[in-house]
Amino acid sequence: CYLLQILSYLHACDRLLKQGYEEGQVEEAMEMFQYSEKKAAEFLHLLAQFNDMGFQQNEIKEVLLLCGNQREKALEELVMK
Repeated sequence: CYLLQILSYLHACDRLLKQGYEEGQVEEAMEMFQYSEKKAAEFLHLLAQFNDMGFQQNEIKEVLLLCGNQREKALEELVMK
């Protein structure tokens, strides 16, 4: 059972890495969202989007966690900072 969990984690990380995300960010996102690939992928996508808009990465992470990856709510919070 434990081996299956490890393999599942590695496959999820591999899929996210193939989407172009950095290894450290993938590992951090997977841990933050209790190894949910879907939630980690949402987080990484929004992180990249907001980063491209010029927001600071540490602020983006904080706001996304507080807003539960809700794009509009997170964007509103970032703009108000």
